[in-house]
Amino acid sequence: MKSIFVYCELTEEYRIADVSLELLSKGKKLADELGTSLEAVVLGVNLDNALEQLRSFGISVIHCADNEKLYPYRTLIHTKLVQSLFEKEQPQIALFGATSIGRDLAPRIASALRCGLTADCTNLVIGDHKDERKKMEYKNLLYQIRPAFGGNIIATIINPETRPQMATVREGVMKLEPQSTLNNPTKKEVDLSVLTPEDNVVQIIERHIEASKLNLKGSQILIAGGYGMGSKENFNVLYELADLLGAEVGGTRAAVDAGFCESERQIGQTGITVRPKLYIACGISGAVQHRAGMDQSAKIISINTSAQAPINAIADYVVIGDVMKVIPKMIQSYKKQIK
Repeated sequence: MKSIFVYCELTEEYRIADVSLELLSKGKKLADELGTSLEAVVLGVNLDNALEQLRSFGISVIHCADNEKLYPYRTLIHTKLVQSLFEKEQPQIALFGATSIGRDLAPRIASALRCGLTADCTNLVIGDHKDERKKMEYKNLLYQIRPAFGGNIIATIINPETRPQMATVREGVMKLEPQSTLNNPTKKEVDLSVLTPEDNVVQIIERHIEASKLNLKGSQILIAGGYGMGSKENFNVLYELADLLGAEVGGTRAAVDAGFCESERQIGQTGITVRPKLYIACGISGAVQHRAGMDQSAKIISINTSAQAPINAIADYVVIGDVMKVIPKMIQSYKKQIK
């Protein structure tokens, strides 16, 4: 069987991005199940620390190139190199982060190679498929699972006849699981001679980078509000509780669309995927696309007026009541406890 490839992105500190490490963790499990190898693609500069990081993910081969042309990311150069590499190595599966880079690069590769691509997957599974119409049976396909039709259904997508089977996955969806032992993967230099002057027509003159003021992904306690909060002003009680608990405040897409909270606080399929130790869902019904972004939380408390709210099915504790009555009582009780 051909290998599984993971395209690895670099951070501003020249380290492998978390989303890429998460994909390597998942890729290793898929590779073990298929009895094949896991390979990484790393293109950038100052790669020593980045390549050292990769030793704990069971990678067999690292396809790398260390050149100032390769960082920061530029569409034409990276597309040409990854396309050329895939044409040469012919992987059976290729995984990319669903970041601004991955969403730019992966569709171009898929179009050039005329293969399938599934975006924003929430799970990846190996399975078989039988096509009754063609009387064909396919073994060991990549089931690419993601919410569809606005999150109303979960779709399982396959690419039975094209290779590589390509998917993008958002940060936080897969669990980052480095191995306890280190290995020494083989390093193969990516051939830069395939680049032409036309690939270098875009020059980066100046870059401005502003660090995010929020860290929802890193917070151990998250308090999230939904459309059931009723108004932007009502969100203030969530911020008050968050201050007491040392938590961050997030929101659903419906809450963001209604103007109750900022878009950078959105949690779910089209927002941020989180795995806190405690997730308090306030006035959230629990649509599929929201649950996809938080259902791996260690503990979930749901506060909702409806006992039939879908989020209650995954909650560890359910409080049936008006969130604007429950939260102030929680704040009052907690203040008494810390005196």
